[in-house]
Parts: sequence; structure tokens; C-alpha cells
Amino acid sequence: MNKLYQPGIFEPIPAVARYVVFSLADPGADAQAIKDALLRLSPLADGSDVVLGLGPSLVAVLGAQVPGLHEFPDFSGHGVKVPSTPGTLWCWVRGDDLGDLLHLTRKVQKALAPQFAVRHVVDAFRHALGDSGHGRDLTGFEDGTENPVGEAAQEAAFVHGQGEGLDGSSFVAVQQWVHDLDAFEALADDERDHHIGRRLSDNEEIEDSPVSAHVKRTAQESFDPPAFMLRRSMPWMMSMQAGLMFVAFGQSLYAFEAQMRRMAGQDDGITDAMFRFSRPVNGACFWCPPMRSGKLDLRRVGL
Repeated sequence: MNKLYQPGIFEPIPAVARYVVFSLADPGADAQAIKDALLRLSPLADGSDVVLGLGPSLVAVLGAQVPGLHEFPDFSGHGVKVPSTPGTLWCWVRGDDLGDLLHLTRKVQKALAPQFAVRHVVDAFRHALGDSGHGRDLTGFEDGTENPVGEAAQEAAFVHGQGEGLDGSSFVAVQQWVHDLDAFEALADDERDHHIGRRLSDNEEIEDSPVSAHVKRTAQESFDPPAFMLRRSMPWMMSMQAGLMFVAFGQSLYAFEAQMRRMAGQDDGITDAMFRFSRPVNGACFWCPPMRSGKLDLRRVGL
């Protein structure tokens, strides 16, 4: 398995990153021209410095199918909005220096032109990396505490048993959340802890936290079947706006959708307390192809 997946998915969170979403410049473009653009991109998309994801619409334009891939559902309702903003092509550009990532993004952009155009870019960063190996959200709470590790993480994050061209691939859900930090800071310390379901002071789970606590809404083992996924989220900021780029990789989209459905109150009418100080402003799903001999394996989409 370790030679089949894009390694950046499994590697630790980088110091800085860019989330770049591309759209087709001409939706009626010839499929071969689109394939040629992806072939030009392939040497840059090494799966480590650049993790690549293909949206459902792009897979369809290429005349291909990826079982289980579909657009991000709209989970809005019960007083919360969870928008669906489909994307065509997604690049998670990773590294240690934001200037280097700008130059790498420009190379990616030029490789894809003129068939693809940049639609949206978010710059992100690792915050307050601790001894646990996890960084923190801008609220101060550790992010990724419940991530599976080792073989369990590989099992959760990557497709297996589906054959060549699929095994080692991954499905990713990407959401940009905007935090209302003033609202969060206005909460008393115990209110903050009970909104999340953990104590900020020691990251310990609070057993008697309310059913709306984020930890209880998303407890992976509480779903049937269990909803394990590998989170690779990072904080972002632009001017005085800030929040979390929520990124979750899975062997399918089931785990993310099960958790998001419950967070949005669609299971029992109870919404996640996260919505009281944060809100998602976009959301898209992509398929991250596997690797073969150190290169992207794009045979599933005819390359």
C-alpha cells in the first residue's frame, strides 16, 4: 500500500500550504486537450509537494467513472447552512516556505493553461505544533486528536481491494470554515470546553458534555458502520478573517458524509455546537488518484 498512495496524504501536516481549486476555462473543451494539460501537470504533481484531486465533473468530461465519487451534498437545514460548491480540479500545495509555494503554484497554473483557470486559492499554515504531533485550530484546541494511526490510518484513508488504478486512491472532502473568534472569545472557559467536548487545558474528553458537543457529534466509532477518516486540516487567514480548512481523506466519502449529516442536525435535529462560532462557506469532493512507480496513476481516467 505504501507505494500506491500520494504520500503527502499520509505525511505530517506541513508548515504552510495552499489549497488551489481550478475550473475548466472552456467547459466545452476537447477531452484530449484536457488530458494533455493533465499530462503536463503530472511531473509537478508528485503526490508530496502537490497532492492532486479530480472533481466528479472532470472525471465525467474525460469519459471515465470512479465508483463512489459524487459532488458534495448540500447538508443545509435545521438553522445551519452547509453549502456545496463543486470544484473541477484541486491541488494541495505543501511545503515549508510560502514564497516557494507561490512559485510552485505558478508552475502548476502554467502547466494547466489554457484549459484550466484558477478559481480559488486559500493559504494555510500549521499552528502551535505540540508534542503529540498535532497542530491546533485557531480556537486553541488540538486538531486531529481522533485520527487513526499506522495501518488503521491507511485502512481509513485509502481504497483497497478494488483493483489497479483504484487501490491506493483516496476520496477527499474539503471545506473552508470561517471562525467568529469574537463570539468564541466571549464564551466562558467551561462553555468553550463544552462546545468542543474537550478541555482546552489538557485536551481530555469531557464525559458529561452536552450531546451537541463537537466531539460527541463526530465520534467515529458511534456510527454504523464506524466512520473513520484521516483529517489533514489546517488554519487559514486572510486580512482579519480566519478559520479552518477542513480536509478529510477516506476510502470513500461515507465517513465524512455521515459525520457532516449528524453535525448539521439531519439525524436527530441537534446541530453541532461548532456552528455557534464557525460556519462553512464552501465544500467540494475530489478523487485523489493513486501512484505507480513514483508517478500519478491516471489510467482510470484514460491517461
